[in-house]
Amino acid sequence: MASENHIVSGVAGRYATALFELGLEEKALEQIESDLNRFGEALDAVEDLQRLVKSPMFSAEEQGRALGAVLDELEVEGITKNFLLLVSKNRRLFATPDMIRAFRALLAAHRGEMSATVTAAAKLTDTQVTALKQALKAALGKDVMLDQQVDPSLIGGLMVKVGSRMIDSSLRTKLTSLKHAMKEVG
Repeated sequence: MASENHIVSGVAGRYATALFELGLEEKALEQIESDLNRFGEALDAVEDLQRLVKSPMFSAEEQGRALGAVLDELEVEGITKNFLLLVSKNRRLFATPDMIRAFRALLAAHRGEMSATVTAAAKLTDTQVTALKQALKAALGKDVMLDQQVDPSLIGGLMVKVGSRMIDSSLRTKLTSLKHAMKEVG
């Protein structure tokens, strides 16, 4: 695991590394990945869940009870459920999105894949995700695990980050560039 320390850091990195190592030991990485994906999708889609995760107004007990009910509803069990409840008990629930990203990065490295973050103005369709993965594989020579994010302020286009490289084809950036170019002309 020492070679993967550069991938993740901070509180989220430490928690993700612990979860990854436990999943590797228990041969449960695919189940944990599936559970984290379901929880991450719910977190992105449900504003009340976002408030629960981010708000310091809830006590650890309140967060734990509410989180337990959410996890039961999502059918998240075993290692992943225990992990998320521990995160809640330790008052680190706010870092869960970063923990999920860090876990995905560790998993991608373990599988020999590259990890990339794609931000779009709207959720990508399965066809778009497949096409993007194929294009990135052709450019990078490796399979790519995508972490998708939605930012409506992009207006359109994509921002893709792979390692230290950033490809920004968002309409927002193009409009900003045009605005600066127009200021220089006039």
